[in-house]
Amino acid sequence: MEVVLVVVALVLALLLGGAFVLIPRNRKSGQSKKGHSNIRNSKKITKTYSKAEVALHTTRTDCWIIIKDKVYDVTPYVEEHPGGDAILAHAGDDSTEGFFGPQHATRVFDMIDDFFIGNLVE
Repeated sequence: MEVVLVVVALVLALLLGGAFVLIPRNRKSGQSKKGHSNIRNSKKITKTYSKAEVALHTTRTDCWIIIKDKVYDVTPYVEEHPGGDAILAHAGDDSTEGFFGPQHATRVFDMIDDFFIGNLVE
């Protein structure tokens, strides 16, 4: 009888534990219950910038860079940049070559999207 109770308790624990795993947590805003983006958010308009506009943002307190024709405002990251002021070397200009250099860990490729503000126009 005790063995049966233990088995039942384990089965219930597994079932309840499995239910907690299946309950979605921390859903990102803009996602529906099925995990797809809302239609409203998918129609977001992307801003465009000229090279001349980007060139105005060249300081530690206002730092924009271009990577593969996308514009990023990396101002909040300048002080945290592990390479120090190296990030300012191409501030207001194209940083594609430096960004994809061997000095960067792969995590920067995930981080950069947080700073995206628009696309470069020719």
